[in-house]
Amino acid sequence: MARKEKPVKAAKEPGRLKQMGQVFQMTRRYDKSVVWWMLLGFVGSIAVAVAAALIFSPGSILALVLWIIAGLLAGVLLAMIILGRRAERAAYGQIAGQPGAVGAVFRSSLPRGWQGSEMPINANAKTQDAVYRAVGRGGVVLVGEGPRSRAGRLVDDEKRKINRVVPNVPVTVFFVGPDEDSVPLYKLTKSFRSVKKTLTKPEALAVVNRLASLSAGSLPIPKGVDPFKVRPQRAR
Repeated sequence: MARKEKPVKAAKEPGRLKQMGQVFQMTRRYDKSVVWWMLLGFVGSIAVAVAAALIFSPGSILALVLWIIAGLLAGVLLAMIILGRRAERAAYGQIAGQPGAVGAVFRSSLPRGWQGSEMPINANAKTQDAVYRAVGRGGVVLVGEGPRSRAGRLVDDEKRKINRVVPNVPVTVFFVGPDEDSVPLYKLTKSFRSVKKTLTKPEALAVVNRLASLSAGSLPIPKGVDPFKVRPQRAR
């Protein structure tokens, strides 16, 4: 009789602590200062708690202990927040300059209230420069990926198309590339938040629908890469 094959056990996903350890190791590899920032946040929270205990509850041992416990919890939370922010910056730092990097930001970190696709609305297959579009209450935002001297032409073409379809809607332009005045990839999300709101939600939705016709002929390349799945390059 043929032996019954034992079912292959599915690989267990790493636990939360192991995941945090992996994130910490990845971040420390690209950001040496993350340890000091986390330590500063942790120790600073405890110092603030002790100072608060001495000011608001002088002479009370129980109050001092409670304040220290609160400081410890706040310190751990603050250290995790710092780790998360620095990890995101390190992750995007690994893909900065690659085709589709802006698409990765659009897919995973586009601020709430903005609608955009990880696929560019226009791209140059030869130079791999691209233009991405997002619509929100701030109007339309175009992001050129590549040197301004090349990507600027694509952005200008898209801006003219948008002005023909929705002439009264403000258009904001950002560039992510090697130029000194370009927006760093990890700051792109923050740049969206700085755009002044000029439209209501129904108006923004109407703009999205009006611009849908312009996206019909968009190129399917390059697709955004996932910054949290990129393997770090090994040193040669």
